[in-house]
Amino acid sequence: MTSPAREIAYFTMEIGIDPNVPTYSGGLGMLAGDCIRSAADLGLPLVTVSLLHRKGYFFQKLDTHGNQTEEPTAWIVEDYLTRETPRTAVTIEGRTVHIAIWRFDVSGIGGTVPVYFLDTDLEENHPDDRNLTDELYGRDAEYRLRQEIVLGIGGVRALRALGHSKLHVMHMNEGHPALLILERAAEHAASRGVDPTDDAVTAAVRHDCAFTTHTPVAAGHDCFPLGLVRRFLGDQPLLRDGLPYTSDGVLNLSKLALHYCGYSNAVSVRHRDVSRAMFPGYDIDAITNGVHAPSWVAPPIAKLLDEHCPDWRRDERHLRLALRIPAAAIRGAHAQAKRKLIQHVNNEYNAGLDVENFTIAFARRATPYKRATMLFHDLDRLAGICRQHGPVQFIFAGKAHPRDGAGKDLIRTIMSSLDKLKGVARGVYLPNYDFDLCRRMVAGVDLWLNNPLPPLEASGTSGMKAALNGVPSLSTLDGWWLEGCVEGVTGWAIGDDRYHAGVDAHVVDDRNADSASLYQKLELHILPTYYQRPDDWARIMLHSIAINGSYFNTQRVMLRYLSRAYRRTPMGTAV
Repeated sequence: MTSPAREIAYFTMEIGIDPNVPTYSGGLGMLAGDCIRSAADLGLPLVTVSLLHRKGYFFQKLDTHGNQTEEPTAWIVEDYLTRETPRTAVTIEGRTVHIAIWRFDVSGIGGTVPVYFLDTDLEENHPDDRNLTDELYGRDAEYRLRQEIVLGIGGVRALRALGHSKLHVMHMNEGHPALLILERAAEHAASRGVDPTDDAVTAAVRHDCAFTTHTPVAAGHDCFPLGLVRRFLGDQPLLRDGLPYTSDGVLNLSKLALHYCGYSNAVSVRHRDVSRAMFPGYDIDAITNGVHAPSWVAPPIAKLLDEHCPDWRRDERHLRLALRIPAAAIRGAHAQAKRKLIQHVNNEYNAGLDVENFTIAFARRATPYKRATMLFHDLDRLAGICRQHGPVQFIFAGKAHPRDGAGKDLIRTIMSSLDKLKGVARGVYLPNYDFDLCRRMVAGVDLWLNNPLPPLEASGTSGMKAALNGVPSLSTLDGWWLEGCVEGVTGWAIGDDRYHAGVDAHVVDDRNADSASLYQKLELHILPTYYQRPDDWARIMLHSIAINGSYFNTQRVMLRYLSRAYRRTPMGTAV
């Protein structure tokens, strides 16, 4: 009960707060962690709620043929988190599920943000309930729904148990925590002595709830049969069939959030357009994602920035002053980061990479729309480019979801393609892509490759991390890159912007055209600049930092949330 009352609660299914705390799977969790770090830097009165994933997402192992196997991630919770005294509980299927609360403090320049992890691994719980919070995105729909009851309803109750009684804003990072709306409506209804369906309750919930959607495809939004939801939660006035978010006997958590949140946003300008088409009638804003600059800038680059942009850690807009850095200095700093990466890869994986070779990285979740194999669409063409303009080497990384067979096939195809290029170009697929490996890669490679199928990339953040280290991107025009690409200045575009309107009609995977554009950019622009015009390459590196680094950061993101989502209610002096 020692926690001071805070005013903003941020709910997220996953969060990357520390390399040793594996409670994240990828971009969504890393974004959450970066937002929290920037909130701490800005001194925002914010608390965070997530689940304690004792088994993490998973530890990835790859054999020599690229076959992925998964193991639980081993970590000792007590080494990193502090158990709070208060507990709370939810009722699922008529059974009480007790919830313990663990705390991790994220400290920044301006203050500290507590992150609360909810844990059902308690002796008094039924055996089926003890493992509810263990696995991130694991098992079946019933397991996921139980988790989301704990996160949303249990999360609000946990904050109340901890003494956070002045929460004016509850911000849902994706639809997973949306069931908190039921709890918030119940609180408002009880305080007014009315039914949760009362218009005054609806207005009150909308006044203090905000929602961020990250998913540009319908299949990515959590939906559960109403019968299952009622079986778990009993009769709920807000879960009648035929409501805008319960059509056809299915509860859509994103629609529930959109209906009851006074502010909703997508995570890029293009994603806003896609989301509005997917959810017509809802006012969806755009706040393009960012990253926490101090967390991702490599020490040699940070040293340069401290010298030439001395206040960049406090105000990341000052990164625009990176254009003052001499070309030789940025090349030298990057060479140090690259040497560390190559040494690590060679020592750990016997990859035989050469620090002098132009190094291209692709590190994404292994799933078909990311098109990880597009680089190898025409192996003969790629080999010819490497022979004529190289040397070139490739570093791949990324996990496939345990149940994503197509994603696992992609890993096998990549490793087979790298094997076919032996003698022409070196390459390696690094297993278990995580916080630490990401830090090394975004700082140590020469080019960040990203070629998702438009418009299925809501935003993307790995290229932003690379840009902070002076590493330009080669990417399709989707997500953040539509806003960050200045051709030949911050990087290069693959193909044209083919988006027009709607969601499904324009999703055309023209790999012939896109791979041809990728090869052309490598052959005519990227490799000749890198090897023949090093000062021009250094200018591109500096513009990546000055233009993209100074804008695509979570300091800007959190300030926009503050002005657009959080200050819709009286905020008090802490802000």
